[in-house]
Amino acid sequence: MTPTDQVQLHILKIVEEQPEISQRQLAERLGVSLGKINYLLRALLDKGHIKAGNFLRAEDKLKYAYLLTPEGMSAKLQLTRSYLARKEQEYLAMKSEIETMRDELARYDELA
Repeated sequence: MTPTDQVQLHILKIVEEQPEISQRQLAERLGVSLGKINYLLRALLDKGHIKAGNFLRAEDKLKYAYLLTPEGMSAKLQLTRSYLARKEQEYLAMKSEIETMRDELARYDELA
């Protein structure tokens, strides 16, 4: 999973939970620039993973709601599976490394 995939996964999760979130709030929450969020949202819009629509009765007509499409939900699930698989691999590698280090320390403790 690329760093862009990771950010897109986070965007899809946030949009699902908070469809009314602004690009500025999204950028702050993810710790990326507003320009990067705009770029990533456009990519998700172009892929058909999200839809953007104006709030009809909003005083500020520049506000949008971002909604996950069925394709977006499928993409979110696929990205989540990929992310989980990578994290599980990292976990198993880390667990093995910890066991090796514990064994090594136990051998040193026996010598001391």
